Amino acid sequence: MAYTSYTKMQERNAGLFGPEAGPAQPLPHYDPGDSGLRTMALRFIHTRCEGLGFDPKVDEEERAGGKFTGAGLAPGQVPYAMQKDTDRLCLERELEKFIDSGAAEDAYTVYYCYLEMFFGHYGKSKKMVELLSEFESNGSSLLMKHRDHYSHSVYVFALGLAIYESSRIFRDAFKKFYGFGTGGEDEKEDRAAACCFLEFWGLASLFHDIGYPFELPFEQVLSYYEVEGRKRGKDSLYIAYKNVGSITGLSEEASSWFRELYGRSFRDAEELIAFAVTEKLGKAYGFTEDYLLDVIREKPVSPDRGGYFMDHAYFSAVRLYHEIERSIGAEKITKKHIDALTAIILHNSLFKFAISFFKSSDPKPPLKMDLHPLAFLLMLCDELQCWDRTAYGRNSRTELPPMAAEFDLSEGRISAVYYFDEEEQEKIDAFNSQYRQWEEGGEAGGAPRLKAYSDMAGKEQKFAADIKKIVDLSDMPLAVSPKIRRADRKSKHTYLSASNFLHLYDFAVALNGRYSYMGNEKNVDTGVLEREFEELSLEYQLSNINQAKSFSRYLDALRCFYTDRPVDYDMITSFTPEQIGVFAPMEHERWVREHISMGWLKGDIYETAAVPEEMIERYGSEKDARRAFREQLRMHKLAMDGDPSEEEIFAHYEALPLAEREKDYEPFNSMLRLIKKFDGLRIYSLN
Repeated sequence: MAYTSYTKMQERNAGLFGPEAGPAQPLPHYDPGDSGLRTMALRFIHTRCEGLGFDPKVDEEERAGGKFTGAGLAPGQVPYAMQKDTDRLCLERELEKFIDSGAAEDAYTVYYCYLEMFFGHYGKSKKMVELLSEFESNGSSLLMKHRDHYSHSVYVFALGLAIYESSRIFRDAFKKFYGFGTGGEDEKEDRAAACCFLEFWGLASLFHDIGYPFELPFEQVLSYYEVEGRKRGKDSLYIAYKNVGSITGLSEEASSWFRELYGRSFRDAEELIAFAVTEKLGKAYGFTEDYLLDVIREKPVSPDRGGYFMDHAYFSAVRLYHEIERSIGAEKITKKHIDALTAIILHNSLFKFAISFFKSSDPKPPLKMDLHPLAFLLMLCDELQCWDRTAYGRNSRTELPPMAAEFDLSEGRISAVYYFDEEEQEKIDAFNSQYRQWEEGGEAGGAPRLKAYSDMAGKEQKFAADIKKIVDLSDMPLAVSPKIRRADRKSKHTYLSASNFLHLYDFAVALNGRYSYMGNEKNVDTGVLEREFEELSLEYQLSNINQAKSFSRYLDALRCFYTDRPVDYDMITSFTPEQIGVFAPMEHERWVREHISMGWLKGDIYETAAVPEEMIERYGSEKDARRAFREQLRMHKLAMDGDPSEEEIFAHYEALPLAEREKDYEPFNSMLRLIKKFDGLRIYSLN
C-alpha cells in the first residue's frame, strides 16, 4: 500500500458513491524483478517513501474542523495527506520520464518537483536552476573541455536513490549516522529514514554543480590561450574573484541560529562549512579546522594555489546556502542541510587534493560511507554518471563518452556496462591498434588513451580504479565494462523549437491563464498570472508545464516553431481552426496518457451522484462541491482506462461532442496573446 491516503479516500468514497468510486492506487511503472537503475530509483519513491510530507497535526486539525486543507485544482479540495501523496506521485512520474529520455526538459520538471516539495515553491529558486543550463548551452562552446551538468545532476540524483534502495549496507550507514534504527525491521523508522534521505540527498545531488556559472568565465579566459597549445601554469593569465563576502556572509538571524545549533559563532559560510567538514573528517584524515578554512578561503581568490583551476564546488555550496536561507528561513536550517553543503564542497577537488591527496605517492585512505554518507554517495555517483552527457567544449566534442549505461545493483554490488556509439568504431579500432602496439612494445611510457573508452577498456581499468581511490568500496563491489551498440536518439524528442527554461515556465503560466482572461489579455498583469499558477497543486502546475513542453511537437506538425531569438520568419499571432484541428487531437492524447499515468479513472460519478447538503455548504455551491468530488475521486469523464493505442485515443477524441472539441480553440489564441506579455518568446511559421 504505497499511497495510503488514496486508500483511505477510496474507502470513504465507496461509502458515499459505491464500490466503483476512486481514487485508484497508483500502479508502479517498473519491473519488480529488475535490479537496474530505473527500477531501483522508482521503487524507492513508490514504496520506501510512504507518508512523505504527512503531518499528523494537520490531519487532526482537518478532522476537528471538518475541512480539507490540501489543494487539487483549487485549495481545500482534498486532504493535506492526499495532496502530499500526489506530489510524491508527480516526482515518481517525472523522474520516470527523465530516466527514459535523458532530455533536459524532463530534467527540468524533476527540479521543479523537488523545489515545490521541499523549498515551498519553484518561483523563488528558478534562476538558480535555470541559469546553470543557460550558461552551459550558451557559453561552454568557448571552452576546451566541458560537458553537461544539468541533466547530469538529475542522473546523479536517480543513481543515488537506486543505490540507497539496493544497498542495505549503505542504508544502514545512513540510518546510523542520522540516528535512525538500522536493520529495516521497523517499517515506520525505515520510511522516516527514506524520506529524510530523499530530501537531503536531493539537495546535495541536484544542486552540486550550480556553481559552474562561476567556473565557466575562468575557463573561458584560459581556453583563449590554451587553444594555441599553451598549458596552464605560472605564466597563465587567469581571473580571480573579489568581494566574496557578498555571497559568504551570514545574516544576523543565521549567525544567532548557528550559535544555538552548534554552540559557537561563525563569521561567514566559509567558517561554518570548514567547521562542519572538520568535525566529520578532521580526526580520520589528520587535518585541523584552520588548515581547511585556509584552503577553502583560497578557492575563489587564489586559483593558482589550486593548480590554476576554479572550484565550482565552492561556489555551489555557498550559493546554495543562501538559497536555502532565503527560501525556508535561517531558523529552519538543520545540521542535515549543512551536511548537504559539505558534501557538495567536498565532491570536486577539496577531498581529493586537499584531504586524501589521492594522486600522491602516499595517499590517505578513500572515504568510508560511515564518516559522511552524503559526501560518499555524491562522489561515487558523480564519477559513475559519465553517460549521455552533451559535450560543449571543443576538445570534449572529439572524445568518446559513453552514450548509455546499464546497471545491475543486485546483492549490494554495482555492475555497470557503458555503451559506446558504433558509429565511432573507427576511433575505437584505432585506439585498440595503438593499445596492442603499446603492449607489444613493452608498455613503455603512458598507455594510449581515448577518453572515456580507454579508461574502461584498458587492462588498467583506470575508471574504476580512480573511483576506488576516492571512496571506499570494500562493502560495495564495483565492476565496469564497455560495450558497443547503435545509438538511439529518438528518446530526446528533438524539434526545431528552442527556448530557455525561463520561457518554458512563462509558457505554462500563459497556458493556465488562457481560459480566465479571454478578451481581456491586455489588462492582466504577469504577476497576477504567476500567483494564480502558484496556487495550483503541483500536479496541475506540471500538467501546464508538460503541455508547454509538448508544444514543440505540436508546432513541428504545423511547420511552425517557437524561439526567444529574433528570426526572419512570419510571426504567428493566432491559430486557424485548421491548425488547431491538427494539434488538438495530439494534446488530447497527451492529456489522456497523463491522466492514466497519474491514476485517474474514467467516470462521471462527480456529476451524477447526489451531493450532501453539508458539502454544498462547505464549498459554497453545488458546482464547487462537484469539482471537489472530482479531485477526491480522481475521476474524469473524458479519461480513458487501460493502455489505449494512439489510434484509440484519436478515435476517442473524434467521438467527443463538437462543442467539447472546439472549446480550446479561442483559449489557445488567448494563450498566444498572453505569451506576448512575457519577454522574448514568440511563435513563427516556416511556410
